[in-house]
Amino acid sequence: MEPVFIAEHISAGYGDVIIVHDVSVKVDEGEIVAIVGPNGSGKSTLLKSILGFAKLFEGSIFYQGEDITGIASDRAVSMGIGYVPQVNNIFPNLTITENLDMGAYHRKGRASVKAGIREILEMFAELEVRRNALAGNLSGGERQMLAIARAMMAQPKVLLLDEPLASLSPRPVSIILSKLRKIKETGTAIVMVEQNVKKALSVSSRGYVLVEGACAMQGDAASLFAEESSKQRYLGLEAKGY
Repeated sequence: MEPVFIAEHISAGYGDVIIVHDVSVKVDEGEIVAIVGPNGSGKSTLLKSILGFAKLFEGSIFYQGEDITGIASDRAVSMGIGYVPQVNNIFPNLTITENLDMGAYHRKGRASVKAGIREILEMFAELEVRRNALAGNLSGGERQMLAIARAMMAQPKVLLLDEPLASLSPRPVSIILSKLRKIKETGTAIVMVEQNVKKALSVSSRGYVLVEGACAMQGDAASLFAEESSKQRYLGLEAKGY
């Protein structure tokens, strides 16, 4: 079966500076793939280059077998590619329900939108009880859940997540990971850039380790985490006792 999403030989950066060098990533339907590595390794830049938020110098991007290199971000969303940035990923002056409504602008008909909101709030029950609360009043974990839920309103086949666990305490981290497992079960593929290596690999089937903008290691998540050399040389886990 052909992967639902492929980024091949990506070199990307900002201005004239190349940060990511010849990196390739793929994800299958209903699979979670983690992109991990030290700070400044180019993980977020790789993700941003896919939708034009960073400059793509070289490489190709394929979605469901179609070459979409250079596609506009709004067109990508309408095709089924969801993206959740690390920051500024909700509308703080709108309620939870209104945020979800905003995420459904590609869906046709109010009936479809309302049905989508009901479905998403069933999956994110923690948001259901506060559906009329302003997003700006939510905790960090609730905001991140809302950002992911809003992206799911567009019914993506691929969900790109940039640091979804950043700065969160253990309990919201566990809740968000459980939501990602549920999303995976719907058939949606997930590509997750994440600093929390242990947690990211715990829900992923495969992983890519970026170091100084290049892919230093890749493989199934269990073997990457078990590899002592990767812990010490690339992931910085030894000092943390993992």
